Amino acid sequence: MRPVFQTRKGKCFNASVEEVLSSRSFLKYKGKINLIFTSPPFPLNRKKKYGNKIGQEYISWLTNITKSLNEFLSPDGSFVIEVGNAWEPREPVMSTLPIEALLEVKRTGNYFLCQQFIWFNTAKLPSPAQWVNVDRVRVKDSFTNIWWLSKVPRPKADNKQVLSDYSSSMQKLLKSKKYNAGLRPSEHNIGEESFITDNQGSIPSNILICANTQSNSSYLRYCKDHNIELHPARMPVYIAEFFIKFLTNRGDIVFDPFAGSLTTCESAERLDRKWLAAEPEIKYIEGGKGRFIS
Repeated sequence: MRPVFQTRKGKCFNASVEEVLSSRSFLKYKGKINLIFTSPPFPLNRKKKYGNKIGQEYISWLTNITKSLNEFLSPDGSFVIEVGNAWEPREPVMSTLPIEALLEVKRTGNYFLCQQFIWFNTAKLPSPAQWVNVDRVRVKDSFTNIWWLSKVPRPKADNKQVLSDYSSSMQKLLKSKKYNAGLRPSEHNIGEESFITDNQGSIPSNILICANTQSNSSYLRYCKDHNIELHPARMPVYIAEFFIKFLTNRGDIVFDPFAGSLTTCESAERLDRKWLAAEPEIKYIEGGKGRFIS
């Protein structure tokens, strides 16, 4: 299998993930991929134009793929997957399908669940429209789950690589070097030293806040200039960058088996990682090329 697009750091294959994983040329990556980061089609109860399975068919399809992906992860590698929420047809009740899918992925792939992350999209449109906008019986669904799994309980990870800027109050505290240490009502005895040490940033939480509203990027300009259809479910570059920084080092291999518009690939290239991608729709790859044109 030959890549249809490549850069100095990566290769993109115009094929489904099943085709890529079963190709003889891809076998050389078994046990060598440090991070699989992806956002597959969500387990929705209706069809989308970018293609998606529904119901139990979705769970079977996804678990067959994720079980195979395990073989390609390095011993200390991580598998990070975004899974959106789903709702039951014609009723204002949530579906448990995403949770069922996660549990089956974990069980059949023999993965450990390291941590749950939430991507809070502050600009997400109100949905499900019928229950939120029309009947007004639910509030808008504005987050997705991102699940971090691995082959071992302690995969490669370093939160020092994803520190956040200190708040203004914390900066003042570090400058004053005065903190109200001591016993708290919770019975935690907090020492002064732990809060007046400058660690070059604060440890981020597992809630990632990012609006998906970018209107001026190389990708968008390229698609507009070349009359290429935009991918309808693009992930912000920030989300991919967070996990690549957190879970890999320079020179490591990152693989996105549902590459879409190549967001993961752009992030990996920026951060000096090698990358691999599988995407069956050539139009999305053609648009994704714009991410690598400065």
